[in-house]
Amino acid sequence: MSSRKSSPGDSIATDVRTKLRSMILAAELKPGQRLVEEDLCETLGVGRTPVREGLLLLQGEGFLARERGWVVQDVDRSKVHAIFESRAAIEGATARLAARHISRETCDELLALIEAMEPAGTLTRPELNRMNTEFHARIVESANNIFLAQFHERTQFYYWMLRVPILFAEHELIQMNIQHRRIVQALIDRDEDTADRAAREHVEATMAIVEPALQF
Repeated sequence: MSSRKSSPGDSIATDVRTKLRSMILAAELKPGQRLVEEDLCETLGVGRTPVREGLLLLQGEGFLARERGWVVQDVDRSKVHAIFESRAAIEGATARLAARHISRETCDELLALIEAMEPAGTLTRPELNRMNTEFHARIVESANNIFLAQFHERTQFYYWMLRVPILFAEHELIQMNIQHRRIVQALIDRDEDTADRAAREHVEATMAIVEPALQF
């Protein structure tokens, strides 16, 4: 039996999925927000079929749900602690591996992202989220482990959705960037233990802010 060949429509649907997922992870599309296919067609400049196929892909990945239409998936607050524990473990593991493989060029790119995130008070929430996501994605890429990358992507959605209702104070954002610098310095030093520990502590520090605010 021959396998089904891909078509141009498959590529467009994948592009729709990628763009919408990026918008969700950047908190431009928020938990509980409804998505209308006609509006997405207009916004993305594509037809109804690839939009629907892209939405189905995101539903299969857990980003969207069908509730009398399409809606961005919300997070079960009872699983908050487990989500952060998973995130800490994955961030630590990827940072440890990245310390073995990362290039100085990538470290310089990470430092540039930190500098860009420094004036936190002048950045919008989506801008800050996008740069922070890129920062951690660069470290994951440098770990050179496809399975950890998949785990990281899966927890990333839940992690950012938890943070949407939280408004971080400026001093908290400054502390987060200090933690980013500790991670990068450990990567530059090829210090696997410190990179692992710094990455875990970064997630745990965020958990200490977010978890109490989500209790109800």
